[in-house]
Amino acid sequence: MPSLAVRSTTGAAALLLAATLLSACDAGSADPEAAPGSVGSDGASPSASEDAVQAASIRTNVKRGARDVPVDTLLRVAATHGRLSTVTVTGSGDVGALEGAISGDGGTWSTDDRLEPATTYAVEATVRGEDGDVVTRRSRFSTQELSLDQQTYPSVAPLAGETVGVGMPVIVNFDVPVTDRASFEKHMKVTTTPEQAGGWYWLSDQVAHYRPKKYWKAGTEVSVDVDINSVPAGGGIYGQESRHVDFTVGDAHVYKVDMDSHQMRVFSNGELLRTLPVTTGEEPKFTTRSGIKVIMEKFDAKRMNSETVGIPANSADGYDIDNVQWAMRVTSSGEFIHAAPWSVSSQGHANVSHGCTGMSTDNADWLYHMSVRGDVVEYVGTDRSIEPGNGWSDWNLTWAEYQEGSALA
Repeated sequence: MPSLAVRSTTGAAALLLAATLLSACDAGSADPEAAPGSVGSDGASPSASEDAVQAASIRTNVKRGARDVPVDTLLRVAATHGRLSTVTVTGSGDVGALEGAISGDGGTWSTDDRLEPATTYAVEATVRGEDGDVVTRRSRFSTQELSLDQQTYPSVAPLAGETVGVGMPVIVNFDVPVTDRASFEKHMKVTTTPEQAGGWYWLSDQVAHYRPKKYWKAGTEVSVDVDINSVPAGGGIYGQESRHVDFTVGDAHVYKVDMDSHQMRVFSNGELLRTLPVTTGEEPKFTTRSGIKVIMEKFDAKRMNSETVGIPANSADGYDIDNVQWAMRVTSSGEFIHAAPWSVSSQGHANVSHGCTGMSTDNADWLYHMSVRGDVVEYVGTDRSIEPGNGWSDWNLTWAEYQEGSALA
């Protein structure tokens, strides 16, 4: 669960510091772990600098020797009657140093990084007193242990460095449920160049999507920070690791399918490139869903078996085709755009498929090689609407409806 991700400091954290320094502090008493000569930069004996030691003191919001310290603790160190010179906090094993900063007035040191589980931290702080003498304090504490069942890991799409279409949502999947969605969402940030309004929508306790108010602008640079390391997820669960992903939005590909006219118009950056004859689902048995769909994955060849969509292979409507070319998934339920050389005579004239969008091999080849994940396919012409969550169906909600899916709404 390594993470050195920097989190934003809040006003609430500052208030917490004030309270914890009074209620759970190291009041500067002699440290039994301190090495000889650790008090006073010139190595003077304690008696020679006794007044300075008493005058300048160092306090932390975690007691020396504390055990089972919660991992969401934000460590704070404060000086009285002096200025902090240095603060070093190091975790055991391969955890490494805890990054932090001393305030401008030298009165406090703080970090935005939370702690790692089952880790012993060594704190060393030095303060220069008002009379110029130096006081050093050392302490140790250990954090709570957490099993994998007590930690949730975020998987993020798109992939780092990927170029995607203008309809691509940011998708975060958690392997352990998040019941305190608001706690996590506060630490999930998306920034864009150029800037565009957007928001999170929770499909479940394990899936959160982010989309802009309108389709991404072509060429947008997107940065995703899922900064949930050691953040409480509710029910004794904590974030296992923070994730950072940068990706790019490519050209604005929008494909408009009219199932009444059996045509697909292919637009790139607002320009109509081609109009392709297609066939979609035979009605009423296999009606293709109307609505805004997004290309989810691509296969240059894919086996398609009717049993995977609930049609028995030995029925009159059953099929098992081993090498369907240029297939692009647009719903979780099994709708694809693909080459269908067996239905070329119907393409542009009738809907005869089992729900997929079929076109000639040449047209499918051309479309496949210009398309990326996240390209938009807008379907009209049937009274069957795409269901929420059937694929990346985010764009079928109004912006107001989408905002209601935020845990912070």
